Amino acid sequence: MNANALAPLGNTMQPTKPLIRKAAQADSAHVLSDIYNENVNIVIWQRALAEKLAASVSSLIATNSIKDLELAVTPDDAFEKLTTALKINDTNRDSIHTLCTDIALLVDMFCCLFELKRAGLRLTLLTRPMCPRFHVDRIPCRLVTTYQGVATQWLEHNEVERSKLGAGNLGKPDESSGLFKSISNIKQLKQGDIALLKGEYWDDNEGAGLVHRSPPVESNEQRLLLTLDFI
Repeated sequence: MNANALAPLGNTMQPTKPLIRKAAQADSAHVLSDIYNENVNIVIWQRALAEKLAASVSSLIATNSIKDLELAVTPDDAFEKLTTALKINDTNRDSIHTLCTDIALLVDMFCCLFELKRAGLRLTLLTRPMCPRFHVDRIPCRLVTTYQGVATQWLEHNEVERSKLGAGNLGKPDESSGLFKSISNIKQLKQGDIALLKGEYWDDNEGAGLVHRSPPVESNEQRLLLTLDFI
């Protein structure tokens, strides 16, 4: 019998295309729109903090003027909600206004980019890693930036053995679980960088959400982290 007769008519098997995901990085905010590129799962606006902003953040942390916040905000009310939530006095007013102005700008950019009416904002002062193990987020996309301290660590898609995520690590540390081959595979954002992390719930991105974790924090270090999420 002709072997070709066994193949269903009109059903030619096609090889499965491997998932390709990469980073898009630039020193301009224009790079943020690259998140819509199917082959991109992290976008990094390599932003150096303005001297006034960096000094304001340091001053606010040193004077205990920062507290953890979770807010639902719009581009129109983000500044007001932030300044109301933070305790303003005669000595910290300018610093709080400087920080809140920057955060409100990021809220506006985030909502405009994704056509959102509002966003979930979380401002957190950390003295230890919030998510110390590499993982993926089951969300569409998240903006992260570190105003002070060490910033988020991440792995390139083609350097991850995803079967080792979660329970697949068998209780071993990330560095010895087989999740990645070498410590040199670990990439790290810098203080001030604005990053968009594409998650598992972005359309057609299942199995390709960015693998990332909170960085180790020194015992005497404080880290100020901002995240924005879809609502």
